Amino acid sequence: MTELQFITFACDAPERLATFWEAALDGERRDTEVPETALVDRPGDGPDLLFKRLQAGTKWRMAIHLDLSVEDRAQSVERLRELGATVRETKTEHHDGTTAEWTVLEDPEGNAFCVSEY
Repeated sequence: MTELQFITFACDAPERLATFWEAALDGERRDTEVPETALVDRPGDGPDLLFKRLQAGTKWRMAIHLDLSVEDRAQSVERLRELGATVRETKTEHHDGTTAEWTVLEDPEGNAFCVSEY
């Protein structure tokens, strides 16, 4: 099963942007252990908002994109490729003893999205 986990915003000031969307959506801030990120839980069902510092002009900056969470990333990436997606890259990030790995893809029109395991 594929879940829409986050709507992610690449931005210059994650705290400022998260504060705006928290108030605009009557959301609630959630702690994150990853530096230069902020999370806002939206009320009700649906994906939360993730704000991540990434300067404009950075290669592959995706201003707003979807983060999908799946049980088996490799299998899901292959399924999405068969549906017409293109793989950009797989990234790994280490922080405080934890490792996150995700694959960045493009849909058939070039819109970027990410896939990680839950």
